Amino acid sequence: MESSKKNIVVFTGAGISAESGLTTFRDNKGLWKQQRLEDLATKHAWEYDPERVLAFYNHRIAKANAAQPNAAHHAIAELEKYYDVSVITQNVDDLHERAGSTNVIHLHGRLNFVQSSLDASVVYPWHGKPILIGQRCEFNCQLRPNVVLFGEPVLHLDEARTLMLEADKVLAVGSSLSVQPAAGLLNEASAHAEKILISKEVKTKPFDYQFIRGNATELVPSVCANWLRES
Repeated sequence: MESSKKNIVVFTGAGISAESGLTTFRDNKGLWKQQRLEDLATKHAWEYDPERVLAFYNHRIAKANAAQPNAAHHAIAELEKYYDVSVITQNVDDLHERAGSTNVIHLHGRLNFVQSSLDASVVYPWHGKPILIGQRCEFNCQLRPNVVLFGEPVLHLDEARTLMLEADKVLAVGSSLSVQPAAGLLNEASAHAEKILISKEVKTKPFDYQFIRGNATELVPSVCANWLRES
């Protein structure tokens, strides 16, 4: 029997994690301002200096492991009481899962997993531990972070497009919508869906979205509470 619940898709970016203390890459104090992107998060960087790349990502792993879900994460998880909810996130932390969301699609990978440097489909849970040179997969290749480096394809894009198209409601949170192709997913939503975008700033507001400028922790709980009252 098919569910009679309406579908909600929540699309999240770095801004929601920033309110849990995780530095974003693109604000004025972001990590890209302190380090060269080319030295840390590209395929070439991994091949040229894997130790430096691992040091950077091990720092990110430790920070993400210490962070806690905030009010926005918890409010999104609460929607599952009365809706079928899918979270599509650009973030590589697991704050949505720890808040209680059960269907989370990570477009750019996950810091609490590792993968083979030979075959990206060979993935292992890692649970906040640092990744060391010499730690190898079953094919005797170095392990690396399970994150999408620049120059690599985004994950689960077709699944995300389908979910967006089928959504009755879309809530986008904390994304500047400057990173493609992920940002383009918002344009896949049905014309009949209710669509809300909450962010401090956006590069270009997608068509037919209600834009509310501000903090996720202040605004998301209110939107979610309204939707719960409608259910």
